[in-house]
Amino acid sequence: MTMTTSRGPVAELPDDEEVDSLTIGRRIRQLRSERGMTLDELAAAVGRVPSQLSMIENGKREAKLTLLQAIARAIGTTLDALLESEPLDERAQLEIQLERAMKGPTFQALGIEPFRIAKTVPTDALKTMLALQAEIDRLRDERAATPEEARRANVALRRLMRTQSNYFADLEAQAGRILEAVDHPGGPLTQRTASDIAAHLGFTLHYVPDLPQTTRSVADIKNGRLYLSSRLTAKGDPRTAVLQALSSRILGHREPTSYAEFLRQRVETNYLTGALLIPEAHAVPFLQDAKKDRAISIEDLRDAYSVSYETAAHRFTNLASVHLGIPVHFLKVHESGTITKAYENDDVNFPTDRLGSIEGQMCCRKWTSRVVFDVDDHFNPYYQYTDTGNGTYWCTARVEASSEGAHSVSVGVRFDDTKWFLGRDTPNRGVSKHSVEVCCRRAPADLETAWRENSWPNVRTPRTLLATLPTGSFPGVDTTDVYEFLEAHAPR
Repeated sequence: MTMTTSRGPVAELPDDEEVDSLTIGRRIRQLRSERGMTLDELAAAVGRVPSQLSMIENGKREAKLTLLQAIARAIGTTLDALLESEPLDERAQLEIQLERAMKGPTFQALGIEPFRIAKTVPTDALKTMLALQAEIDRLRDERAATPEEARRANVALRRLMRTQSNYFADLEAQAGRILEAVDHPGGPLTQRTASDIAAHLGFTLHYVPDLPQTTRSVADIKNGRLYLSSRLTAKGDPRTAVLQALSSRILGHREPTSYAEFLRQRVETNYLTGALLIPEAHAVPFLQDAKKDRAISIEDLRDAYSVSYETAAHRFTNLASVHLGIPVHFLKVHESGTITKAYENDDVNFPTDRLGSIEGQMCCRKWTSRVVFDVDDHFNPYYQYTDTGNGTYWCTARVEASSEGAHSVSVGVRFDDTKWFLGRDTPNRGVSKHSVEVCCRRAPADLETAWRENSWPNVRTPRTLLATLPTGSFPGVDTTDVYEFLEAHAPR
């Protein structure tokens, strides 16, 4: 808080994010009142008019450092005490919060002009006004969190990923710095290294049986504790859960204020996790060597870094275009045929809705992502060429189980780029015309004629179809469960 000048050490003004004129002004008023000094008396002591000091106390004018030093001497305190970032008591904190709220969009949208918060205004009234403002903001955010708004946010993010070939240099650099800090030599990331990263960030790991059901992990930032499900040690890859939780801390994520921000944070978290599990500096030479040998394989990337097939496939999309010069597409499709994740920069023609959203659409039955569900051999990868209305593509796919049913994960490239991959000699071939014709979107004419008027399926509606989009800063998370969990587990 101090710096040295030719006249000796003086306090250094903190950054605007740490303290502002409103906080300083309230602190001056608090300290002055505690000492029984009137505004007129303080003004006389520092050689200023009372109206000038009143504006400083109300945060309407910033005081120069020399004046703040004079005020501190007059009220018998230090400059450091005036520059503390936290208000002295609850009343001062409430006044500051309301002052800021009055300058915000909610009060402005309601046409409420800022007003002076007099001492006679009860503290409970301040609390009530702030609670009403918070509820208005919550309802506004809830109305905004519609499926259409979510699809629009997802489309915007997909476009950003496409323009950058799904490569984010800043996240790669973040991963590199973290791995260097824990002296990771390259290659597969061990559980010990994941623990070292947690320790480097000031967290200890705690596996518990009662983690809230709506969460994958819970970080106690106050006490530096990261809670994960004890089931991870028996099933699944604990490294991924640990790194996903830590990635939010590495990236400095704050509570999201919109679904678009929440979605962007989730993508960044998953990207950074992949970059830690499969480091760019080590993986790129591995893939470049495979390209030279014309033997690129998602399975080999998976096995080399001991990750899931989906993680390897995702990571390949990050590195393929920038480092290998190969445009690529990625699909994750539920066993029902619904697309749950997608990415492309190779002009493959994904089905979309009117907003351009891919997720939630039905994948063509002729594509590798659907055909693979009917393949009995789940040990070896499945390869297929598919002739589409937009050219011929080659894909490799696998089926993986999850808590929500089986999913296929596939990676595909244009026909001309198939020469770099293992599996290019596959005899499997399909024809999909969904982009230019009805294709599989309608049943064959003879079947439709025979059965349309003689059938009535009882729809197995997905449980999320009729539900509204989960609301809140972290959609779908029961914050009461989280806070009760942290309270129960906090060190005493």
